Amino acid sequence: MSNIGLQVVIAMIIGAAVGAMMGESAAMFAPLGTIFIHLIKMLVIPLVAVAIITGAANLGNSPAAGKIGITTFGFFMGTSAAAVALALLLGELMGPGVGVDLSAMQSMFSNEYADKGAVPGFFETVVGMIPTNVFTSLTDANILQILVFCLFLGIAISKVKKERSEPILNLCNGLVDAFVWMINVVMYLAPIGVFGLMAEAVGTFGFDVLAVVMKLFVVYVIAILLFGFGFYPLLIKAFSNVPVKKFLSSMKRPQAVALSTASSMATLPVTMDTAQQELNVSKSTASFVLPLGATINMSGNAIYYGLVAVFFAQVFNVDLSLAAYIAIIFTATVGAIGQAGVPGPSFLVVAVLLAAGIPIEGLPLLFALDRIFDMIRTALNITGDAACAVIVEKYNPQRDTVAESQESVSVSSEQQQA
Repeated sequence: MSNIGLQVVIAMIIGAAVGAMMGESAAMFAPLGTIFIHLIKMLVIPLVAVAIITGAANLGNSPAAGKIGITTFGFFMGTSAAAVALALLLGELMGPGVGVDLSAMQSMFSNEYADKGAVPGFFETVVGMIPTNVFTSLTDANILQILVFCLFLGIAISKVKKERSEPILNLCNGLVDAFVWMINVVMYLAPIGVFGLMAEAVGTFGFDVLAVVMKLFVVYVIAILLFGFGFYPLLIKAFSNVPVKKFLSSMKRPQAVALSTASSMATLPVTMDTAQQELNVSKSTASFVLPLGATINMSGNAIYYGLVAVFFAQVFNVDLSLAAYIAIIFTATVGAIGQAGVPGPSFLVVAVLLAAGIPIEGLPLLFALDRIFDMIRTALNITGDAACAVIVEKYNPQRDTVAESQESVSVSSEQQQA
């Protein structure tokens, strides 16, 4: 697993080359990618459920549990809002939609997505988060409902007498380890799956469509790089005990997997392993923060929504008012909470455009390239998850207990050897 990141990158390059050469016939390799994604999805939901229960139970009796929860949610909401603001700023400064030839895009215009922009109201969202049948939620892979139930159950377990709760926690910890082992085995197939996914994507859409929105793509990559290698490192340096250089170096492997799968959920086991083994994040923090982040932390998506809004506003010569900017930031930040960390087009961008009064008929142009955008924003999303974990870890008092126990074990083993 140590060089899986390099293998994935090589597979992406080879897949892109094969797709470019074979064109639409490269779709013959699509089943390779589909099998890989299905294997990941098969394991991710039970892993998330058990990991959240374990994390919530371990943190439930901690005196800092409230602080950790507030810090986690505050981090996700705050960074998402900052991501949208950065996107809007860069969009206005660099003008990705200025001078775009509308005649070259007319054939792809459509109003098909006009009815996909509804954002649930506050109470509608809250009611929708509460499962009436948790087994149905598991079957339907309703991530938010699973999170709510598992958080509740984990906290409940922490309030049960230790002699009764300990066997349950041991079982959950064992299941987490088993699921991680299973996904690690599946990850050996990652290069083959990535080859199939890239060959199909490039073969189907080609590079010609990208040329029409090349400036948007360039500004998008700049925004992602600034946020991932500028904003997050500043937060880590200011609020964590992890050196920035170590953090960025450790994140290479999960970032490569995120690029290949375009799924925060599929990358979750790798992110958890990296956080615990390389960034010294305790299991309780990793089990709580990272599955939660894979579901609701979407700073990469927030950048995408903000830039797309500015792009189409410029394409259609729409002057954005202060109210429109506020509507974009609010809709993108709050709406990202309901986004599942799985690959595929995000129709929340429709709601963002409608909130600011921007025409949406040009969206099919971007949906054709969504896989490329999705891969890049997922890499930023999981980087934000890990950044939150190392920051929250600083405020987890269990960290000191774990460190002391590890130190005592090390000392005792040295004494035995002596």
